[in-house]
Amino acid sequence: MSTRAKSRLMPPLPAGFPKDEGVNAGKFAGNGQQEGQGPPRVKTPLSSQTWLLLAVHGLFTAGNALSGTFVHVYLWKAAHNFALLGWFSAVQQVSMAITFWLMGKWVKEHNKMNALRAGVLISAGFYAIVLLLGETAADMVWLLGLVHGLGSGLFWLAFNVVYFEVTDPDSRDRFNGVAGILGSGSGMLAPWISGLLISRMTHETGYRLIFTLSLAVFVLGGIASFFLAKRKGEGSYDWTFTPKYLRRRDGIWNKMFFAMLAQGIREGVFGFLIGILVYISTGNEYSLGNFALITSAAGLLSFYVAGRFYKPRHRLRGMLLAVLGLTLVILPFFWKVEYATLLIFGIGTAMFIPFYTVPVTSTSFDLIGRDPDCVSRREEFVVLRELGLNVGRLLGTLAFLLTVSFSATTLSINVLMLAIGSSPLLVWVLMRRFLKTPEAGSSTG
Repeated sequence: MSTRAKSRLMPPLPAGFPKDEGVNAGKFAGNGQQEGQGPPRVKTPLSSQTWLLLAVHGLFTAGNALSGTFVHVYLWKAAHNFALLGWFSAVQQVSMAITFWLMGKWVKEHNKMNALRAGVLISAGFYAIVLLLGETAADMVWLLGLVHGLGSGLFWLAFNVVYFEVTDPDSRDRFNGVAGILGSGSGMLAPWISGLLISRMTHETGYRLIFTLSLAVFVLGGIASFFLAKRKGEGSYDWTFTPKYLRRRDGIWNKMFFAMLAQGIREGVFGFLIGILVYISTGNEYSLGNFALITSAAGLLSFYVAGRFYKPRHRLRGMLLAVLGLTLVILPFFWKVEYATLLIFGIGTAMFIPFYTVPVTSTSFDLIGRDPDCVSRREEFVVLRELGLNVGRLLGTLAFLLTVSFSATTLSINVLMLAIGSSPLLVWVLMRRFLKTPEAGSSTG
């Protein structure tokens, strides 16, 4: 391919991002990996703009960590209804999926940073709505799920595209490790602070305070995002990209889509159910905050190890051990669901999860960056990836709703958790071909 043709497919990075990182780093080698110009590429530090992107990501996760779990507890205390929580999550997942598909055009053709800012500010608006609704929030789960999904969808769509653009196969695992450390750090401190505040105040006052704090953190994240360099879109968005690629029997993205779907199945239910079980087992928010503190501390250590030592050559065996561990930690629930077994599950999950999510995330984005044609359609590939995740989350949530509609006993919920909690095994089976080497698979997808 000529230099002129490459320039049409790969827009230059804006000022503030180093030219030796990301999708524009040099040329593409014959095997699909990016290859630097001149001497072999050495490990480069993350740029100041990349650190700023991580800071915005950290503020977004901190805002959710402050109140995310407690929103579900707030709704549970209002209705004591598992199905209500399931429908809130289902509406959120449908809203996210639709947002990814529709807003892909905005991110592709216009300034994607505006989409990221809109996501942060709409997420702030979600907590403003919760504050306005107060104790009647349980009657408006459809509205809350819709707004929450819209804000999250806009943020993660724009963030994932920019993340791809400012990292390369050599720096992607490190970026994910740092993001995991920031996420675990906020997940460790924020819920503990929230649980402490709620337990020391009257019911409504404590909740209104933490929802207000989340609103403030999101606004701060929105302000910080204005310091990120502008990134203009290029090209035309292909509305039919996902179904066209899924119909290609020879494409690697068929398996990748279903791997993302399998990953989402567990996330869709465990994201809200574990926190509720901790609250039901202990009866107070402070214990839930302590649970988050302990498990996130374990996750912080594990993400540090993963970011520092987990290399692409370790992905195949490392991920297999991780998914086996993620399945085994569910088994103590069949003995008894109590705070102790929930802690075993939480600490075990925190220790294993980085060695599962880091290779899944890094490998999927490595495949997008394999050749210029894929790079030019990076927004569509991100949409395809996120649609897979959200379809999986929705399927998991619908399975939860179906289960609790027939029987909400401890045994039925345990069986459901084991079934959907084993889905990472399917992710490994579908992805093992790509985990053997970073460049495995067909370059054309």
